[in-house]
Amino acid sequence: MTPAGRMAQLRPSPIRALSEGAPEGAVPMGLGEPGWALPEPARRALAQQMGPCAYGPNAGLPQLREAVAAFHGARPDEVMLGCGSQGVLYALFQAWLEPGDAVLVPDPGFLAYPALARLAGAEPVGYRLAADFSLDPGAFRAALDRTPAAKVAVVNHPGNPTGAGASREALAEVAQACTARGILLLSDEVYRELCLGERGPGLRDVTGTGLVLGSVSKAWGAPGLRVGWAMGEAAWLAPARLVHAYMVTAPARPAQLAALALLEASPAVLAEARTHLRLRWEAFAEAYAEAFGSSPRLSAGGFYHWQPLPARALADPMAFCLRLRDEGGVVVVPGTAFGEGGRGHIRLSYAGDPGQIREGVRRLAPFWRES
Repeated sequence: MTPAGRMAQLRPSPIRALSEGAPEGAVPMGLGEPGWALPEPARRALAQQMGPCAYGPNAGLPQLREAVAAFHGARPDEVMLGCGSQGVLYALFQAWLEPGDAVLVPDPGFLAYPALARLAGAEPVGYRLAADFSLDPGAFRAALDRTPAAKVAVVNHPGNPTGAGASREALAEVAQACTARGILLLSDEVYRELCLGERGPGLRDVTGTGLVLGSVSKAWGAPGLRVGWAMGEAAWLAPARLVHAYMVTAPARPAQLAALALLEASPAVLAEARTHLRLRWEAFAEAYAEAFGSSPRLSAGGFYHWQPLPARALADPMAFCLRLRDEGGVVVVPGTAFGEGGRGHIRLSYAGDPGQIREGVRRLAPFWRES
């Protein structure tokens, strides 16, 4: 017996493979997860849970849906809860895509987008970003024109892996193009609240159509809870809720209660997260300036630095990253993991311990100075 044919297009995540094969003592700058402690409101909520650990309703706890809706200025029926934003995305793709359909995804972009599209039988079609890796509406429209089978499109801002954002004008133009063609637009904004400068615009700032993806994994510092959501028009969410119910019944009740505590304490939790992020950014920026002789650019949100590769590494970025890991003792991710548009870069995460961040940058620098 052989696996289903759709498995032939799936490969293990290079991010996980690089991290799991790292030698002892390697500095972890590969995974994108907050390196600070789970915020106190979530810890208290987990500790206080008593009695039966029930399933809860398929759609998630009503009070958590209400809290997410309140945060976004939406109605509870405009919120779908799921096992992380990736679980929500999987359910949406399964609900709305079928063989012969296409999905527009950013290139470079989060590696789960094309994988989840293929699992739904659809074809992922990459669209290029601007020179600074921000959303380029012209390139998006050109990809749309070349792809008559497109049924869903994904934008991600601030972006993973690049940290780049999207202007209000670019979002409005992309939303208008999707609305005109009846395409479901998904705006992945999981890093939007985790910023040090001015918070960038969101899809809801420019249109009432499409869906916004969010999660407690990043700005609320709780990736292990696996609680995320989509927010938008109820008609888009209803079939995906059904898919998600058959996937997992419901998000874990203890995790939902902890997420509820985080959402209800959002002002304090988000302020604390930005303080943690600033400490890590300052550690990274100071070490980078000392080691590389220049200042890194602050991202629009999140904790990624999009580092250009030396010319000699362009032919085989993965081999170069394996050298960085095995000889240099630093785990990073090649940009090619996120699409061909990332070939000239690697992704560095500065989400971890500030001391390790400084040491990681120090270890990396000699590989850029090699003759």
